Amino acid sequence: MDTDSGKPERPSPAKSGTLLEILAVSTKLGLTSFGGPIAHLGYFREEYVRRRGWLDERSYTELVALCQFLPGPASSQVGIGIGLLRGGWLGGVAAWIGFTLPSVLLLIVFALFMQTFDLAEAGWIHGLKIAAVAIVAQAVLGMGKNLAPDRTRATFVVLSAGAVLLWPSAVVQIAVIAAAAVCGLLLRFPAADMPPPEVPVGKKFAAACLILFALLLAGLPLLRAGTGSLEIALADAFYRSGSLVFGGGHVALPLLEREVASPGWIGETDFLAGYGAAQAVPGPLFTFASYLGWMIGGMQGMLIATAAIFLPAFLLIAGTLPFWSTLRRSLPMQRALHGVNAAVVGLLLAALYDPLWTSSISSGGDFALAAGLFLLLSVWRLPPWIVVALGAAGGWLLGLAF
Repeated sequence: MDTDSGKPERPSPAKSGTLLEILAVSTKLGLTSFGGPIAHLGYFREEYVRRRGWLDERSYTELVALCQFLPGPASSQVGIGIGLLRGGWLGGVAAWIGFTLPSVLLLIVFALFMQTFDLAEAGWIHGLKIAAVAIVAQAVLGMGKNLAPDRTRATFVVLSAGAVLLWPSAVVQIAVIAAAAVCGLLLRFPAADMPPPEVPVGKKFAAACLILFALLLAGLPLLRAGTGSLEIALADAFYRSGSLVFGGGHVALPLLEREVASPGWIGETDFLAGYGAAQAVPGPLFTFASYLGWMIGGMQGMLIATAAIFLPAFLLIAGTLPFWSTLRRSLPMQRALHGVNAAVVGLLLAALYDPLWTSSISSGGDFALAAGLFLLLSVWRLPPWIVVALGAAGGWLLGLAF
């Protein structure tokens, strides 16, 4: 809407926000935002742009565009970015706490339930694993259409999936992403035409965040090797997972599986059951880390895992906001990210096969249930939490019948 002077009305968020206000609004979103990151962005737009006018449509779109270029959970980063603009770095923390805490608490309850009862062979737990197959299959299909729409990038997808399945390690995953970035540069994918945003965040604070991000990414593995501490190992595993994920929570699955299931910190059944449960709660899918941390190390493990996996998202959005105008104009970066995004789809495709498919689909009944849940998600457009509930019920019925 225009003012009398003819200039677009742009709210001044940093001056008008209070921490309690930011916390209250973000908590409301954390309690009601079902449906995954794309749905979250719709909820954010309705609440922050249309209802409250904390920022205008263009500013919101530009912030979303920035978060699509960064590793980590895009919807959480958008929420943190709005909090930063509204109330400084403390506003970003308040926005993150409000949006994240409800799903953390729900998943802790689920973890306690898993630890109290012997549920490894329960039919409904198997149903949660089958629901996870359907949800990740839908994510692979949707991301493939958007991020690998041509033959070249579709080839990137298949080659990336094949590489990480043949040589399953975190090093290979990083090498695949790096190789895809180089190929994107060499093949000169078209760049998007999008104006850079205008953001009031200090460059000194931003530079400090980026330096801290790099120091932790490089230093935690060294500290882990030197101390042998489980707490440091947890911090390193979850921080690295949060730092190297492009494309949202689903893509964290293979990294997290390598980090926590391969060393034997948590069983594969418990891992996949928690992943299925994470689909049924509101808020960011990255709170799956809270469940894993609790299962591995109780309250302390949960706090370390939650803080470590989300910290890169905060440091990156706070560190790049003031430099976004320059970065967004860089054609090489845009082209490299085309390749990276296609490789990310390949990593997710590999995770769909191993560990999801190999540990969940073992009979015709399992396949029929997975196909039905996929149909409900992709064609009937049911919310994921309903599909997860139906998956648990279907798994229970399969257990009774066979």
